[in-house]
Amino acid sequence: MEILRIEHLSKIYGKGETAVKALDDVSFSVNKGEFIAIIGPSGSGKSTLLHMLGGVDIPTGGKVFVNNTDIYGLDETQLAIFRRRQIGLIYQFYNLIPVLTVEENITLPMLLDGHKVDKKHFADIVRTLGLEDRLNYLPNQLSGGQQQRVSIGRALINNPALMLADEPTGNLDSNNSSEIIDLMKLFNKTYNQTLIVITHDERIALQADRVISIEDGRIAKDEVIRP
Repeated sequence: MEILRIEHLSKIYGKGETAVKALDDVSFSVNKGEFIAIIGPSGSGKSTLLHMLGGVDIPTGGKVFVNNTDIYGLDETQLAIFRRRQIGLIYQFYNLIPVLTVEENITLPMLLDGHKVDKKHFADIVRTLGLEDRLNYLPNQLSGGQQQRVSIGRALINNPALMLADEPTGNLDSNNSSEIIDLMKLFNKTYNQTLIVITHDERIALQADRVISIEDGRIAKDEVIRP
């Protein structure tokens, strides 16, 4: 079942002679439960693409459909709500709220929506992430690997249509990197969670179901690794 469709996506920064085309007529689709790695050199447009898929940055042209919703057909408020409910974002530097506990950081998207937290779902996530004994800790009391686990929990709490990760292991050592990728793969398989990861790490890319290579803002290769 198709969960994401990108049609002729483009992004241009600046105007006239100084204009930079970060994305150039990018189109592809993603089925529910796929694990996709997006790779490419620095400046190729891969992070720009991820921000477009996540509703974080507005494209110059083209469309992004998530669960058949044209996300850039929504107004600013509608897009913010849709993004919070349907898209889980994981960043290299965690982006946790420093004054909130682990539990508060994970449940923040639901609290912002005024929704009650599903205690079983929360407990399942926390147990899988190995954070049961850290729920009352603040982010500065955690290791980098633990902070990234919290950001994964926050991304998953709303059962999003998409989980998008921008270099999620870029700030971690090799052991923590392996653990974080193993956890993301576990959620991908256990919850059939659609996962799209931007990475420079070839080891991560080779674990994906499909690898999309971006060069100069265009798709250079779209290869299925394991059907």
